[in-house]
Parts: sequence; structure tokens; C-alpha cells
Amino acid sequence: MSLSLPGRRSVLRGSLAASAALALPTALGTPPAFALSGRPRADWGVQAGDVSADSGLVWVRSDRPARMIVETAATGSFRNPRRWHGPLLGADSDFTGTTRLHGLPSGEQVHYRVLLADPDDPRRTGEPVTGTFRTAATRRRQGVRFLWSGDLAGQGWGINESIGGYRIFDAMAKLDPDFFLCSGDNIYADGVITATQALPDGGLYRNVTSEAKSHVAVTLDDFRGNFRYNLLDEALRRFNAQVPNVIQWDDHEVRNNWYPGEVIGTGTAYPAGTRLDDMAVRSRRAFSEYFPISTVSGRPDGRIYRVHRHGPLLDVFVLDMRTYRNANSADDQRTDPQGILGAGQLAWLKRELSRSRAVWKVIAADMPLGLVVPDPVEGMAGFEAVAQGDPGAPLGRELQIAELLRYIKHRGITGTVWLTADVHHTSAQHYDPSRAAFKDFAPFWEFVSGPLNAGAFPASALDGTFGPDRVFVKAPTASNVSPAEGYQFFGEVDIDGHSGELTVRLREYDGTVLFTRTLRPGRVGQ
Repeated sequence: MSLSLPGRRSVLRGSLAASAALALPTALGTPPAFALSGRPRADWGVQAGDVSADSGLVWVRSDRPARMIVETAATGSFRNPRRWHGPLLGADSDFTGTTRLHGLPSGEQVHYRVLLADPDDPRRTGEPVTGTFRTAATRRRQGVRFLWSGDLAGQGWGINESIGGYRIFDAMAKLDPDFFLCSGDNIYADGVITATQALPDGGLYRNVTSEAKSHVAVTLDDFRGNFRYNLLDEALRRFNAQVPNVIQWDDHEVRNNWYPGEVIGTGTAYPAGTRLDDMAVRSRRAFSEYFPISTVSGRPDGRIYRVHRHGPLLDVFVLDMRTYRNANSADDQRTDPQGILGAGQLAWLKRELSRSRAVWKVIAADMPLGLVVPDPVEGMAGFEAVAQGDPGAPLGRELQIAELLRYIKHRGITGTVWLTADVHHTSAQHYDPSRAAFKDFAPFWEFVSGPLNAGAFPASALDGTFGPDRVFVKAPTASNVSPAEGYQFFGEVDIDGHSGELTVRLREYDGTVLFTRTLRPGRVGQ
């Protein structure tokens, strides 16, 4: 099945039809005139992102030039709404746009609707599209609940309507989280999605297809088309309208296992001599166009790493383990100042961890620490993540992580928890210096989830440098198991506002709880 635009359905439990029937305010000067045709349309739904205690970002895409207008209210009836005038959406941003809302009430449900107005006649507006989100609480007792996962539409497994499309998003929406942390691989720009793929039982996995997914992404329009492909899924659009996102990126936003300075040789689907740095610039632009994301302005690299503060209980340190890393290699060097974070990001992370007064400090890492992720280099052993399989003293990128872990210990920083995805299975690892070759750190937990909708793979080998003990894992024994066969995962973090306890639940695609661990605040070692 091939589609170019999603169906014109509600993206939030039928609220589109309800809000379309509402009488719109007249702040533009005269009542809006609904023509039968020629009005801007927002068929790709709405999203909110990087929501704080008093602010948030709202995203939309139009089908033509339009002025973005956002209205907010305390209820879905939109009585006495507050109006925000957003940007003019045009071809230079692929008709996408984001409006920042500020001065919002903390710890409250905010209802919003997006109107798209004809730039030449502001009375002509399209049907409003609605969404909602909760702002972060400034009072601890309200607690925090969020979800995380990663890896969407990978290995050629795309939107399969016969199994409910990206059905995992409906299961996540039922938990009504405060936000969703996507740990990277939001798209597979290097992957083609064909109409069918063979299944082990002889059946066929049937994909929704699009022109953009018929080849690998190279141009800016290619990358934009990859982000649009995911928005063809109704479950994802419903989820986006209900749950705000905190987004990070990883390799498949550009190409599998890419690193700065890499140049593609012959024998691939890409033109020989293609510079991955150039492709990364195009992908990052499309990434910023298709997600409501707060970045630091004025930086040529379009900085993605940042702190997401969610009240007194939680700070989320959103890392970028892709943009500043060194080249993939055997990773056995004895000095490595660049590492996987880059010197600047490491200094920032240390500084912000020291400044944090949150009870829990979640480090959102797009790659795991002690799980070995191979990436052979010219026929020799090479590695993609931090670990390289040598259980001895830190080498290569492990040196930078050792420096960070030592810093956390000696500064007395408590409540650090690592969350990640990337390896296409789910697991929980406890790291302890009593089991480790490197011992100058405090014990901590790392939880892994994903994929959202991609091929599932066997469990990765562990590297003993930091003493990981894998206390839980669920993974297939075969490689590239399809979403139709299960093995799709997400994680939940639930922080109790009274006790401050943090509970992690690893869940399957239908919401079934596989593993639970509760951590107590202020304790070392758990």
C-alpha cells in the first residue's frame, strides 16, 4: 500500500471532529470563513516537545504556505483561550513550524489547538487540530512518570496496518505519561522499505510505502521524506497529540554507525566519496524541522544535547553520542580525549550534573555503556559504542566514561540512572566496582529498551571493565525478528512524589511488564 498523506482523522481520541465544530475566536479581526477548498490543512497532526514547568513547544506541518496560530486553554472546550501567533510556514522549512508557549501554569493539563491561516487572508483558516500535555510540577508530591524507547521503522519493517501499524504507541498512550524520551534512531535514513518482506513462517509482512523510503536518503528532501513516513501512522499521530516528546538522535538519522569525518567508498547504495558530515547537516536540519526540540541557537552544529528539567524530582541529561565522537576503530588506545562525547560535551555534562538539585538525574544515552556493539573496520575488529570487549582497565572511549564516573563519585552526585536503546532488545544492568577492573566509581544502573518498530536482535555481549551484572534480559535468539513476531519494547520510569522512589518497568509492545526495579533516593549502590 502506498500513501502520500495520512487520512484526515483525529489525532487525539476523536477530538479533531469535536474541536472543528467549535466557534473559533475572532482575535484576527473578523470571524474565520471556512471555504470548501483552498484552506491550509494539518494532516500530519501536532506534536509538543521539551515541556517544562511553564513552557513548551508545539509543532505542525501544513500542506501549503500558512500562518501558524496556537490557542491554549485549561479544558478541551477552549473557553477563554490564550492565543499565540507562530511563524509563517513555507517551503524553506518543508511547511513545518514550531511555536514556543511560555507563562503556562505548572503541573497542569494544557489543551491546545493549532490553526493554519491563509497568509493572504487570515480569515481563511483550516480545521483546527488539537493536542494536550501536562506541564512539569514545581511541587514534588505530584510525582513524575515518563517512558523511553528508540528505533523506529528499522531493517525494512515499516508501518504494517494488518498488525495495527506502530501499535506500541497505543500501549504507551494508555499509561498517560508526562513525556516520552526517544533515545535515537527516530528514522532509518539508510534503510529501504518495500511493499512486502518475507516472514519465517512463509507469510508476508506488508508495509505502507512511500517514494522517500524507496531509496536511501542523501538529499535534504530525502531526509524530510523519512520523517514524514513515520507520520503516516495513525497510532503515532494519536500519541504525539497526547504525549510531549524529548528527542535525541543516533546513527540511523544519517547512516548506520556513522561518525564525523567518515567518507563512503565504493560498493554501497551511496555515491562513492559521499561525505557523511554533509549528510549529517541535511539530516539535522530535517530533524529540527520535524520535531519540536529546544536547541542552543547560534551554533553551527545545531546542538542537540541539553538538560530537560522536570520539577524537583527529575533532570534528564539528553546526550549526543554521535556528533562529537571519534572514528570507529579497535578502540584500544590508551589516551582518548575526544571519546564518544567530545571534550566540550563532557565538560558540560560534569558541570550540569554538579549544578543539578533534582532527586534523580537520568542520563539519556543513545548508546549503552557496557554492551559490546561491533562495527568491523576494513575487515578488522571495530566497535560502535563505548565497550570493546576487553574486560581490563579502560581503553579508548571507556576512558572518557571512566573520567565521568569518577567525577560523579568524587563530587558526591547521587541519583544517577542511565537509560538507553540502540541494541534492539531490553535488559537491565547493575554496575559495581567490586566486579570491575576500574573501581573508582559508585554503583549505578543502566536500563535498555527498544525497538519501537524494527528488527529485534540477540542480546549483546557484556564488557567487564565497569563490572556490569545483567540481572534481566529479553531478546530473541535469531537476528532481525520482525515486529509481527513481538520483541518490541519500551520502558517506564515512575517517580513517587511522596517517597521519592524511582521505579523502572521494562515493558513489551502491548504494555506487559517484564521486569521491575525500585530504587531509593539518596542511596549509593541500590
